[in-house]
Formats: sequence, structure tokens, C-alpha cells
Amino acid sequence: MTMSSPKEIGYFGENYVCGFLIRHGYEIVKKNFTIRGGEIDIIAMKKDIIAFVEVKTRKPGALVSGEEAIDFVKKQHIIKTAESYIERFVKGDFTYRFDVAVLTEENSKVINLKYYAGAFDAGK
Repeated sequence: MTMSSPKEIGYFGENYVCGFLIRHGYEIVKKNFTIRGGEIDIIAMKKDIIAFVEVKTRKPGALVSGEEAIDFVKKQHIIKTAESYIERFVKGDFTYRFDVAVLTEENSKVINLKYYAGAFDAGK
């Protein structure tokens, strides 16, 4: 089965990254947390760290890399969404981190994964 729509490719990438995080000791708290003006693909926890993870899935030779797709405006939307999540759902002391996962997908298989822990912070 070949994925065709950007939504299908996105979900494929998010599910792959969830598996990656679980294998590395994280618990998936929420997927696709959305508020007006923003979305976070994955919210994961490990001990006292909450990781807000943006996932970018690309085909080989994509015109814009996953890294390039996360520009200043995108970061601001992620930060705003994370602040809303923290305000509404988080009790206690935690460290927050903004991570980025960039996958290359070909023929329904991940051929490359780059995971950037602490890719950016709320001050940038």
C-alpha cells in the first residue's frame, strides 16, 4: 500500500516516532493536541521531562526539508500550543523540551530518522 495524501504520510510518521519514543522509555501522553492556532504532533513524558514533539515526514528529494519547514512562525505556534497544554493539564514540576523528528519515507518504509532533542526553546 502506498500512502498518497499528506495526512496519511503525516500519520505514518507520527506513529513511527511514537514507537521510537516508547522504545526509548517515553510514555505517549497525547497525540495531535490542537488549539485554535496550533497543534503539537506528540506529547511524551520520561521521568520529569515533557517533550513536545513536532514530526516532519518527507519523501526522498523533497523540495523543503523537514528542518526547513519548522520556521519561526511554526515554532511560535508550537510554543503557544504547549503553553496552553501546560496551563490546562500539567500539575507539578516538569522540565519542558521542544523536540523535532524528521523522517524520510519511501514505499511505506522509514529510510532515515533524525531526532533532535531540544531542537529549539520557548525563548527563540
